[in-house]
Amino acid sequence: MHALPSYFLSHGGGPWPFMMDQVGHLYGQLDAALRDIPRQLGVTPKAVLVITAHWEERDFTLSSSARPTMIYDYGGFPPHTYEVRYNAPGSPELAAQVQLLLEAGGHPARLDAQRGFDHGTFSALYPIYPDAQVPIVQLSLKRGLDPLTHLEVGRLLAPLREQGVLIVGSGLSYHNLRAFNAQGAAASHAFDGWLRATMALPPRERTARLLEWEQAPAARMAHPREEHLLPLMVALGAAENEPAAVPYHEDAFMGSLAVSSFRFGRAAVA
Repeated sequence: MHALPSYFLSHGGGPWPFMMDQVGHLYGQLDAALRDIPRQLGVTPKAVLVITAHWEERDFTLSSSARPTMIYDYGGFPPHTYEVRYNAPGSPELAAQVQLLLEAGGHPARLDAQRGFDHGTFSALYPIYPDAQVPIVQLSLKRGLDPLTHLEVGRLLAPLREQGVLIVGSGLSYHNLRAFNAQGAAASHAFDGWLRATMALPPRERTARLLEWEQAPAARMAHPREEHLLPLMVALGAAENEPAAVPYHEDAFMGSLAVSSFRFGRAAVA
């Protein structure tokens, strides 16, 4: 098996894949982009490791249950969205392997057998693997949200790609909930344009610019708090010297926002 690419996925809002009858006109492009990922990979991964924007711990922490529960970490949605199930298995073996990789690299890591799937995981993965057949392990962010720390962790995870593990950073390239409408259009376009231009740079320059992301145009308007951007650092670190592609970009997400997803490493099928 060739090394799988890694992805940073803009995962959309709340439980949107389970509300397509109501919101499909807003999420059609994202849904199509996520559903295309199995074709890009050309193989079914042995497992998926999701670095989720919706989980922060003092030390990096991994979900280690064989049968994860669900976490409905959103509010104001229809009643049925608090009953949805994404019944993918966990992988205690992969969780333990990742813990060893991180600790060998100098980053303390813990296992959490109680942690369920949050919507950063199940909303991103349901369109990709609707049959929930691929085991999933979640990896938390580390409090403090230091970009270099998360990049270093991505570097430590790189060998998993050779073993058939798909590494996914799940966040959003624009995440300012106080301006998640036309009010945020200019900032989202400025920041997203900078992100896409950065991805086209040679690897060393690309990494250096991303580590200094706060210098980007409208950076703090796009990310008042950077938890939805940090999964990008992990996905990049896992395939740091490989080319980037933009498998999803939308200029009018939610009517007016610019958002993107990124792939690092070559797809089996372009």
